Parts: sequence; C-alpha cells; structure tokens
Amino acid sequence: MKTVIATGGLAVTDPDAFRDVDMPVPAPGDRDLLVRIDAVAVNPVDTKVFERLTPGTQRVLGWDASGVVQAVGTGISGFAPGQRVYYAGDLGRSGTNAEYQLVDARLAAPAPASLTPAQAAALPLTSLTAWEGLFDRLGFTPEAGANTGRTLLVIGGAGGVGSMLVQLGAWAGLTVIATAGRPESAGWCISLGAAHVIGRGDLPAELARIGIPEVDAIFCTTHMEQHWAAMASVIAPQGSICLIDDPSGPLDITLFKSKAVRFCWEFMFTRSMYATWDIGRQGLILARVARLVDEGTLRTTLGAEPLRGLSAATVRLAHQRQRNGDVVGKQVIAF
Repeated sequence: MKTVIATGGLAVTDPDAFRDVDMPVPAPGDRDLLVRIDAVAVNPVDTKVFERLTPGTQRVLGWDASGVVQAVGTGISGFAPGQRVYYAGDLGRSGTNAEYQLVDARLAAPAPASLTPAQAAALPLTSLTAWEGLFDRLGFTPEAGANTGRTLLVIGGAGGVGSMLVQLGAWAGLTVIATAGRPESAGWCISLGAAHVIGRGDLPAELARIGIPEVDAIFCTTHMEQHWAAMASVIAPQGSICLIDDPSGPLDITLFKSKAVRFCWEFMFTRSMYATWDIGRQGLILARVARLVDEGTLRTTLGAEPLRGLSAATVRLAHQRQRNGDVVGKQVIAF
C-alpha cells in the first residue's frame, strides 16, 4: 500500500522529510477495523509530532480519516465491510497517511451520510476535542438550547477546534463570543453561529465594547500564555477555563485564585492513550455528531478545496500551510 513516511530532525521543506514508500497492508487484531482511507485532515498535532520526532526516527503521521471498512476483527459488532466510517485514531499507532489503516473500532463511527469523504475527514479530531471540552470537561449540557443564558469565549474561533466549538456551543444554547484576527475569519465564525466576534488583542476592552465584560467559561485553543492575564480579568467568579495547547513557559495560576476559577485540560487522545474504561465514548460522540450533521444542525469545517492525492508532496504542503497559521477551518487531503 502507498504510504508517506516522515523522518525526524529535518525541516519540513527538506525533500527527505516526507517520502513515498510501499508497505504491506496490515491485518486487523481483535478490536480492529481495517479501513481503506479516502481522505485525511491535517491538524496542529501533525506538525507538533513531526517537529518532536527524534532525528532519524521514521513514522507514519496523520490521525483524522474517513474511509471504508475492508475487514473487521473478531468480537466486533456494529461494523461491516463496505461501511463508511470516520475517526481520529490513536497517537500510539501508525497514522492515516497511508492507503490502509487499523483503528480500534471503539474510536470509530459511521460517517455522516450527507458528507463527501473529504468533508467527513475534516470533523473527527476537532469534533471530539470540542465535544469533550465543552460537555465532559466544562460541564455544559449536550442538548439543544440547554445552556441558554450562559456565555462562552472561544479564543481562536476560526481554527479547526474553534470552528466546532462555535457550532456546538451555539447549538447547546450558549452565547458564543469568538476571537478572530482577519475579516474572513470573523465572517467564518459568524456563519458558524457565533453571537459576537471580537479582536484577539485586548480581550477586556473588546468584551466591554460588546457589553459582555465577563464570561462564564473560556475555551482557549491557542497561545494561552499571551492571553493568560486577560483570561484572569474577564472570567466570571467561579467560572471555568479549558485549555488544549502547550504553554511555552511557567504561568502564574494564582491570578485566578480570588475568583475560584476551575481549570481543565482537554486532550482528545487521553482515552485511547490510557485505554480508559470509557474509551468507547469517542465512538458514541462521533455517532452523535454524525446525526447532528445529517440533521443539518452541524456542518463540515472543511475550509478550502482539498489537496488531491496521497503523496509526500501533498503531505509536505499541508504541513507547511498548517505551520503558517493562516488556515481557516480544516485542510484535507483527498485520496
């Protein structure tokens, strides 16, 4: 099968950083689905894992995927060959930059019937991150309109995770305020359901401008250290903050003590990494998301025309675009 291998210690532009190789098709284990991949999305985690590879280490990267089940391991129900599925996979296994991949069936779900493979591939990792962050970590209720009257600030509203946070938050009744740095990003957030879009510079001043000086919850998707003091200023007493990115250095958490702020981390790979008792919840979340998509409540966050064809060249280009930081929504490689 065609596979793209990444090699650690090289610049993303180096011709040897990504190479096309041929590898054998893997055989499914007891809990596995063998999936023929039709499309993959590229996320910040792809570039972070690439940058942290030990020099000389080779790995198949990629996590988001949509494809068709080719074979099913023993003891699995609910899946059959020929079924379209989507999933975000497992950091500990070989990735999606290949024609075929094995995935734990508990992490997968039937893909939304109303979407193309490329549109579906844009959703799993960011949908899971947003859903788990909003409902499992921050504690909002995952039902239509159930959180009316409560406010959520999404820092980085036009990115992949932010795009799903805006949609899910609006569906769940939250007043969603998103930050955006460019007019096209602001328009994207509004189209997804944000009640307000503000600049990402002086957050207290921006929130005061729209008449919402403090918020019940903050989901910070990027550059937490740059927004640390501002978040302490605008979070409501007894509010909650969810974080997903890695700080560049130590931060003073005592800024939040007087307000008794609750912090939580969201890491979509925790359940698969530690084989937690509720690992199957990820498949259930993706099934719920698929239903909401097919009902017209949620939409794909594919931001532009997909790159075409699995190759070292398309993977390299996707990594370069992700590193540039100007991606609106999600970018996808369609095989």
